[in-house]
Amino acid sequence: MAASSAPPPPSVIGQALVDFSVCGAFPAADDVATAVLRAETLPDAIRVLADAKATLEADIQSIVSETAGDVQAWIDNAKALQVAIARRKTLAGDILVRANDGEGTQNQETNQQTGAEAEGEAHARFLTGELNYNLQVRYLLEAIRNVSRLLDDVEKASSERRILDALRMLERAWSALDAMPVSKSCRAMRLLDLRAFELKEDVHGVFDHMWNALVRVHVDERDKTAGGWQATLTVNETRPDEPMSLSDAVIGLKAYKEVDRRMADLWHALDKAIVAPRTDQSQPSRPRIYVNGSELSVKEGTVETDGNVDLLFEDLEKMFSFLAEKLPADLVQSISSVMMPNLVARIIDVWLASAVPTSLDQMAAFEGTLEAAQKFCARLSELHYSGFGRLQEWTESAPRIWLSKRREATLDTIRTSVARGLGTPQQVEKVEKQMVSRSEGKKIAAAPAAASAETEQASDWNTAWSDEEDEEPQQPAQTTSRASKSKEQPTKEEAAADDDGADEWGAWGNDDDGGIEPEEEKEEKEAEPEPSATTDDNNDDDDAADAWGWGDDDAGGDAEQAPKPPSPKKAKKEAPPPAAAPSQEPVTREMVMKEKYYISSMPGPVLNLITSILEDGAALTSGDYEGSPVATAAAGLFGVPALALAMFRAVSPHYYALEVGGSMYLYNDAMYLAERLAELSTTWNEKLSASSSSSSASMLRLDGEVAKLQAFASRAYGREMAVQKTVLRDLLGGDQNVLQGSSSGSRGFLQQNETDEDADDYVDAAVARVRSMAAAWEDVLAPSAWSQAVGALADAVAQKLILDVLDMTSISQDEAFGLANLIQKVTELDDLFRAPAEDDGGEESIPMTSQYAPNWLRLQYLSEVLQSNLREVRYLWMESELSLYFTADEVIDLLRMSFQESARSREVEREIAANPHPVVA
Repeated sequence: MAASSAPPPPSVIGQALVDFSVCGAFPAADDVATAVLRAETLPDAIRVLADAKATLEADIQSIVSETAGDVQAWIDNAKALQVAIARRKTLAGDILVRANDGEGTQNQETNQQTGAEAEGEAHARFLTGELNYNLQVRYLLEAIRNVSRLLDDVEKASSERRILDALRMLERAWSALDAMPVSKSCRAMRLLDLRAFELKEDVHGVFDHMWNALVRVHVDERDKTAGGWQATLTVNETRPDEPMSLSDAVIGLKAYKEVDRRMADLWHALDKAIVAPRTDQSQPSRPRIYVNGSELSVKEGTVETDGNVDLLFEDLEKMFSFLAEKLPADLVQSISSVMMPNLVARIIDVWLASAVPTSLDQMAAFEGTLEAAQKFCARLSELHYSGFGRLQEWTESAPRIWLSKRREATLDTIRTSVARGLGTPQQVEKVEKQMVSRSEGKKIAAAPAAASAETEQASDWNTAWSDEEDEEPQQPAQTTSRASKSKEQPTKEEAAADDDGADEWGAWGNDDDGGIEPEEEKEEKEAEPEPSATTDDNNDDDDAADAWGWGDDDAGGDAEQAPKPPSPKKAKKEAPPPAAAPSQEPVTREMVMKEKYYISSMPGPVLNLITSILEDGAALTSGDYEGSPVATAAAGLFGVPALALAMFRAVSPHYYALEVGGSMYLYNDAMYLAERLAELSTTWNEKLSASSSSSSASMLRLDGEVAKLQAFASRAYGREMAVQKTVLRDLLGGDQNVLQGSSSGSRGFLQQNETDEDADDYVDAAVARVRSMAAAWEDVLAPSAWSQAVGALADAVAQKLILDVLDMTSISQDEAFGLANLIQKVTELDDLFRAPAEDDGGEESIPMTSQYAPNWLRLQYLSEVLQSNLREVRYLWMESELSLYFTADEVIDLLRMSFQESARSREVEREIAANPHPVVA
């Protein structure tokens, strides 16, 4: 309902408020119930309420005055009741007297007094309850009075510094409070409990003052000119101005349950002021600790600067003896529990850890340190300290600790050395000695570059296929030439790109693919005919043999100067000479081959470190260190070189990769380390076997590390080659080589809708990449290893081109000549493998590319096929060597892509299919 336009008068509103406040009634009139209160009406309404309040107070006063007589009457009735109770008691006594007068009289009186006795008993019970209540109130009031007096005595004792008396009385007061039969919420109990708590705080404040007077840590930081700073710990059993002794203070600490906290605070203050300055090894000088009566102090100017652990133990022994003498036994045990873990950890981790030597040169000083630590532990036991078990264990574990420090130092040395980078490259020489027959020597002399590639790099190629360093490299079988690898082999290398591996030097073995070669292709290589384009005089073999020192009277030859190699095809197809007759000169001779290559500055420090470790291990097994505390660590010390080499293998790939050609440096360094380590192992095995200790030789475990380093080198080489091959494949359009028009729609770069200039750019980029890597590796790898690596890159380019051509669905005449031009760009890489002419007028040497790139001749024959007609293709297949590098199906597919179907083309295809191996036939 809407409010009326004219508000009701303030008196009406005020009366409505009064009615609601007094009676809870709402206004009957709608205009009042719905009225809007305004600021100007409130004062009058409040005035009406004030008047109503005054009226109500007057009524209350009137009622009180009117009922005053009734209250007084209640008081008078209570007094009359007490008189009546007394009279009833008297009457009861009279009744008992009269009962003795006779039975008749008794019965009469009993009937008369029955009602009066019942009333009297009720009053008696009431009075008894009242008396008991009064007694309880009296006892409670007396207990409150006693507690209050005790608290007064506590306050007096506290003011007189009688702390123990105050604590004892305070404890009695709390016991009395707990024994009171009244709720703790009672106001009197709350007041007593609050006063007792306040007095406890007051007593605690007095106790703090007295404790600080007895036990005090003070740091005096005066001006430098006045003598410098001084820190002092003062412990007094008693003081003339203090009534409490230190022994009494222990009781107070236990009462407040503050023993552990006080001792922790004391240790922290003592550590900050005295112990930390004495044990801070980062400072150039440290103050000594002195004891003077009841004072333990350190002063500036009394310093020791050499970090002597013996002096540290001497100062700490002073401190522990001082505390054990001045503090009660309970406090010593408490401070020991908080002090020992911190201090012992600091002694071991800072002082003793730095005192552990990394070689045997400082072993005498270390033995002195161990002796001082053992004496210190014995002294702590005498003083009844606890918590220094870790220090005792350290002294008893000296061999293990010294060996651990030696390991840490070795690993840190390797890590730091590798992090410095490759340093200045150093040229080293690889010398290989091998017993070969005279016919084999002539063959090697006729093609020294090919022989070098085979002999120096083929021995452990299988290690590149191993993922585990612990696996022993497999010994590969012999093969004749790398140039005869099958076309499927690069695909296998791509499948194991991470383990592409480098051929390791030092043995005669198979090709770089680890001997993974189809049997049918071995037969093709054995049946390969000699190309008519290259001929050599038979006298060349004899001249080459003479150049290698194969005379009738020689015992061997030196291969430093390699003669001009013959044609790679002839070297590849050359059959081994017949076995020598029994009556001829010795079947085998020693052949020495040498190559120079570069290593970084890393192998030298690694070998020196390993040598020093072995020397220390041998010294520990000798009689010179028979009584040494670390003599039992000899067996573990002989295992540290393996950890050093493991660290080298772990961190070197990252740092070597930061340099150009770093992965190849890593390959060279690992192979060099393996060679030197093998020699070192042989030397030390002989040395230890000849020593007095027969068990020393069995401790040396280096042979397995040689194999691990060789496998590691192969993986480093393999990873680098895999990366470079991936780059080349990307430059040539990626890995997609599907048939044209397939549903996937992905194609090689030769099949994409791009201009000839784009294809030329792809090939130019790939060729430039091969040349740049060849230049980068030329000053790193040995000639044979360089030829092997660069040949693998060239082979990757050749293989990519071959696969993309074979994946095409059709080839026009213009496309065929365009592809031939691209192949020509790639085959210009032959100049990398061409030996320089001996003089200006000399005949240009034949490139050795096919010896290192299995697909090289295959690529060249592909170019010939693309530029040939049907008759020429038939000639290449039936009478030349095309069948040695392509299958009949591949050639037939090329014919179908390049020529329109006709009777002549079908005839050539049938003839090729009917003669899959015409040269062999």
